[in-house]
Amino acid sequence: MFDFIPGEDYSVVFFQIILGICLITYFHTLVLSGYEQKIYNYNKTLAVILLVFTILYIGYRPNSGIYFGDMKTYYYTFLQFKNGKAISLEGDIAFEVFLKITSAIMSARMFFIVCAIIYVLPLYIAAKNLIPKYDFFVFLLLIASFSFWGYGTNGMRNGMATSLFILGLSYISKNNLKMVLFLILSVLFHKSMLLPLLALVISFIITDTKKYFMFWGLSIILSLVMGGFWEQLFASIGFGDDRLAGYLSAQADPDKFSSTGFRFDFLLYSAAPIALAYFYTLKKGFQDKIYNHILHTYIIANAFWVMVIRANFSNRFAYLSWFLMALVVGYPLFKGLFWSNQFKKVGIILILYYAFTYYMFYIKQ
Repeated sequence: MFDFIPGEDYSVVFFQIILGICLITYFHTLVLSGYEQKIYNYNKTLAVILLVFTILYIGYRPNSGIYFGDMKTYYYTFLQFKNGKAISLEGDIAFEVFLKITSAIMSARMFFIVCAIIYVLPLYIAAKNLIPKYDFFVFLLLIASFSFWGYGTNGMRNGMATSLFILGLSYISKNNLKMVLFLILSVLFHKSMLLPLLALVISFIITDTKKYFMFWGLSIILSLVMGGFWEQLFASIGFGDDRLAGYLSAQADPDKFSSTGFRFDFLLYSAAPIALAYFYTLKKGFQDKIYNHILHTYIIANAFWVMVIRANFSNRFAYLSWFLMALVVGYPLFKGLFWSNQFKKVGIILILYYAFTYYMFYIKQ
């Protein structure tokens, strides 16, 4: 479908298109108050267009391990299942069942399209569940997130698992059965989701948001003072997945994002939504049960990453909190009132949010 776009330019085109959508949306926020029928029409129309485009663009990408990391690995695994490979009970069983079924009834291209659907559609549904009248803005923030493209085209299994987790979160207080089913399914797609699931469970037990902010600050001190200890401890625990232990101890290419060392740049990136959440909740008194669960889950999972921030492949752990960042930033903007002319601030936050994604994409080229 997109064969006219060279493989080396495929990612570039996606980032340019999302930039264009962000800019158009920003100009809307400058000239409208946020309550006009034009905004509701724009929200409804653009949400569907963005959904369809993103699914098709990710699903029809070139089958290349050069431009899309692990895509070739997934392709060969798909062929192995097509040729009779058995499901392993020791792996991510839901994903293996998914591979077994799809390999029996469809082509590899259709498999990647279905993977794109599982990755993107839950985000769209979750946005509609959480912010019905402004779902496009939250959906766009999710698409504009730093890790979105990478986990849709490279770490696909992890990406699908996090989308299912977000879908489960969107049913909090609406449908507990759907919430539990999607959360369990996310873990069965990728066992690393045990960490955010545990964090979510804790959020039901400890409800004082101040304590979470204090815990996150403490995690920085603990990382600076006892970094190696936490890496060994969490590697031994493993959270039910030997790959997690491997990520903490394996050697990484120092020229890539997975490099070692205390990453102050990414710590600041993680801190930005926490600072904004502090403003929402403690400075402006924003209280929302759903948001508290999202925020508390993000803080716990991110604090875990902070404590192992020096580890090789620590980006794998960062993603276990970063996939929630768009909701931490965007959800309160449509549930509370924090500024005069707030709709204009929505546009500014959107541009700043995507600016980091856009910048990081180009410095990695």
